Amino acid sequence: MAQVTIYGLRSTLDRHRTALSDAIHASVMEALAYPAEKRFHRFIGLAPEDFVHPDDRSDDYVTIEISIFEGRSVDAKKALIQALYAKIGEACGIAPADVEITILETPRANWGIRGVPGDELTLPYKVIV
Repeated sequence: MAQVTIYGLRSTLDRHRTALSDAIHASVMEALAYPAEKRFHRFIGLAPEDFVHPDDRSDDYVTIEISIFEGRSVDAKKALIQALYAKIGEACGIAPADVEITILETPRANWGIRGVPGDELTLPYKVIV
């Protein structure tokens, strides 16, 4: 399971939503061996006064939070981060300095999915990669 939340200026997210979603999902599939049909993205577009950041970031600045089950290796998480920078740059032209990524891992028992705790869920893909 991966739930992705993308924050940015509303104008930036409106301009890049499809390409950004495609780049993020391709990165997750590549680095975490994730199924193509499991895309869960939420875009939170903010007004400039609600998205405070240092002056060395441009209007394209986005933050990406990825919530996943624990179990991925450090190498897999680093591969995800590198893939995100590369694919977002290629697809959207957003510079690495304008992308910040946080990967949040939690035990499967801390998730509720389709009416059951996550640790009781049968998945068609591997979590340990």
